[in-house]
Amino acid sequence: MTGTVARPGRSLGVAAVAVAALAALATAASGDRAAAQGGPPAALVVTDAVIVEPLAQTAPVLGRLVARRSGDVAALIGGAVGEMHVEVGDRVIRGDILTVIMSERLEAERDRAAAVVTERRAMVQTAQAELEKANRELRRIQGLQQSAAHSQARFDDASQDAAMLEGELLESQAQLRQAQAQLELAAIDVANSEVMAPYDGVVSDRHAEVGDYVGIGSPVVTLVNDEDIEIEAEVPTERLAGLESGMLMDVTLDDGTSHAAILRAIVPVENPRTRTRPVRLVPDFGPTLKPLARNQSVTVHVPSGPSRDVVTVHKDAIVRRGGNAIVYVVEDGAAQVRPVQLGDAVGTRFAVAQGLKPGDIVVVRGNEALRPGQQVRTAGG
Repeated sequence: MTGTVARPGRSLGVAAVAVAALAALATAASGDRAAAQGGPPAALVVTDAVIVEPLAQTAPVLGRLVARRSGDVAALIGGAVGEMHVEVGDRVIRGDILTVIMSERLEAERDRAAAVVTERRAMVQTAQAELEKANRELRRIQGLQQSAAHSQARFDDASQDAAMLEGELLESQAQLRQAQAQLELAAIDVANSEVMAPYDGVVSDRHAEVGDYVGIGSPVVTLVNDEDIEIEAEVPTERLAGLESGMLMDVTLDDGTSHAAILRAIVPVENPRTRTRPVRLVPDFGPTLKPLARNQSVTVHVPSGPSRDVVTVHKDAIVRRGGNAIVYVVEDGAAQVRPVQLGDAVGTRFAVAQGLKPGDIVVVRGNEALRPGQQVRTAGG
C-alpha cells in the first residue's frame, strides 16, 4: 500500500519538471524573438551636451549689508520742538518735513532785520542825493575859474565836501549790505526751523519729542536709505591678490537667495588682529525672501585663485552604480554606458576629470531605467 502511494507522487514531480522546462524554453524562445526584432523599444529621453566653461575656486567670507547713506539728521538751529511729523519705521523722501522747531522769535528777528534794511536803503538814497548836490556846486565853481568871481578857497571847500559825502555814501552802502546779510541769515534760520529729510530713507530712531529743547547740531531722527545698499566684507589679505575693482562676484543672502555683485573698492586699511581688509561691493539684488536691512548677513564667495576652463556635465546625467559614477552617452541613436571621474561642482554641473569630451551628448532624463545599447529617441524628436 505504501508503494502504490509513492508512484503517483513521482509522476507529479516529473510533470512539474517538464512544465518548468517547457516554460524556460518558451521564455528563451520569446527572448530570441525579441532580440531578433531589435531588443527593447526605444526609450524617450532628454539629453544635454558636455561643454567647456570656466571654473573659479572660491572661499566663503562673511559680510554684511551697509547703507551708503545713513545717520542722524540734526537741527540747524536751537529751539523748542513744536511738531514731530514722523514715527519710527516711516518711509520719507527727500524734502519731507521731519520736525518743526518753534520759530516765533526767529520770525520776529527776521522782521527786525527787514526793517533795518529799509532804514539803510533810505540812508543810502539820502547820501546819494547830498553827494549829487555837492558835485553840482563843485562843477559850478569850476565854471567860474576864468572869471573875477572865482574863489580858490570856495573851490577847495566844495571839493572837500564832495569827498566827504562820497565817503558817507560808501559807508551807507556798506551798512546796507550788512543789513541785507543779517536779513538773509534771519530768513535762513526761519527756513531751518523745518528739519527736512536730506535723502530718501526710513526713520530708524527718534531722538526728540514735542517740547524738547534742541541745540544746533542736536540729532532729531536717524535716517537709513535702504535702497542704496552696498556689501562690506573683511577679506583675508592672502586672498586679495585675486581681486580687482570691477570684477563680478557671487553673494548669498542669509535667506538663501544668490545674487551677483561688482567689486567697487578694496579699502587700504588692515586689521592687525585678523589680518583682513574691508572690501566694498555693489550688489545687483534680484527677488529676495525678506526685505533688505542694514547689517544683514551676506556670504561673499571670494575667488581663491585664477579661473580655468573645465569640461562639465549636467548633474542629472550622473547615475550611481555600485559606488561608481556612470553616464549614458548617445551614440548612433543608442545609449552607451561611460564611466566618469567627477571633479568640483560648477553650479548645476560637475567638472569631469576623465571619461567625457566636449560635445558628447548625454542623457539627463529617463536614464534611470536605460539598458546599455538600448535605442533612444529624444523628447521633441
